[in-house]
Amino acid sequence: MFKIKLREEWCKGCYFCINICPKKVYTYSNEYHPRGFKKVKIDKEENCIGCLLCEELCPDLVITIIKDDKKS
Repeated sequence: MFKIKLREEWCKGCYFCINICPKKVYTYSNEYHPRGFKKVKIDKEENCIGCLLCEELCPDLVITIIKDDKKS
């Protein structure tokens, strides 16, 4: 399982994470960033496969993927 950390204050609203994620983990929020764009939200964190595409593609280093080794 993977945990996702978003630094929302760094986001510029490029939405690369939403478009690149093969598991559709991210979606648009109904909330707006103070700069006027819709915020990104984590919709299905449990679907994350840890491919790191979102983390590597994000131009503003907003996303950090953390492997959670805890057994449920």
